[in-house]
Amino acid sequence: MAKKSGRVDEELTRITEVVLDRLGFELVDLETAGHRARPILRLRIDRPDSEPGRGVTVGDCARVSREVEAALDAREDLLSSYILEVSSPGVERPLRKRRDFEHSIGRRIRLQGFEPLAQGARRIEAVLLGVEGSGSSERLRLQMADGSELELPRSAVARANLVFDWNESGLGVSRERET
Repeated sequence: MAKKSGRVDEELTRITEVVLDRLGFELVDLETAGHRARPILRLRIDRPDSEPGRGVTVGDCARVSREVEAALDAREDLLSSYILEVSSPGVERPLRKRRDFEHSIGRRIRLQGFEPLAQGARRIEAVLLGVEGSGSSERLRLQMADGSELELPRSAVARANLVFDWNESGLGVSRERET
């Protein structure tokens, strides 16, 4: 298995992105898990133009899995054995790239910081108002639940994802109150 040095191997990402681009998908996230002898590669994929109801299907995942597996197997120097899992990003899609954040402006997001982000909390939820700056000076502009605005460096964010409100979607479970 290729060395990871604390992050996903760049060669795995490159190979995966080439295959996905050819098939008309984008890589949302590539995560490794498991152990060195039998690593697990988890791919989350999406369509560049996806909308609710027009996302990734099980058939898409199977097709991508076959194609990525063939590309990885052709590189015997990269992995000797592995488990490949391919899925959609789900309704609480992770936000990794600037493009992910830009597509999520106006939506509620959940952020986890490397250190406290606001009022001593490492985890916050807010509405994303914008992404400003570039490179190491990139900043997220957020609206907190109390209406106040917060601006913080994107580099302070360890993880970010969309927040899906099951009640607003009409998919939530409603329970009648017992009296």
